[in-house]
Amino acid sequence: MSHLLSTFFYVGYLRPAPGTWGSLVALIIAYIIVRYTGHLGLVFAILLAFAIGWITITLQASSTGKHDPSEIVIDEVVGQWISVLPLAIWPISHGIPLFYWFLAFVIFRILDIKKPSLIGWADRKNTPLSVILDDVIAGLATAAVICLAILITK
Repeated sequence: MSHLLSTFFYVGYLRPAPGTWGSLVALIIAYIIVRYTGHLGLVFAILLAFAIGWITITLQASSTGKHDPSEIVIDEVVGQWISVLPLAIWPISHGIPLFYWFLAFVIFRILDIKKPSLIGWADRKNTPLSVILDDVIAGLATAAVICLAILITK
């Protein structure tokens, strides 16, 4: 069960770039969650995925001996969902276009791949928590950029 969840229902086996596939699937699911449950549904999903992710990553690391195999993408799901949280919270009357969802996807992937600053620091810790923490930080940084982009363009 931990393998199923840590690979986000085997999305982590899509090639090439399983992290990008995980983020893309997460983006689509986030849009659906927000559309039908609002921002509170997304907050709940983030918290649940974080807890499940931390537990399953810990179990996978102990059973396989691998720190962060590429097929584990639950961390990308959490980070991507955090990155679009401002889009879920922003007042609907502002009419947030889908462009911002795409922008959040692109920025999150760049930060997750390049791992600048605190993101890289967290990644280098080599613990089950750090596997998910670098994506949380990348998601928070992306969310901040998205907020600035919306404020500047509105």
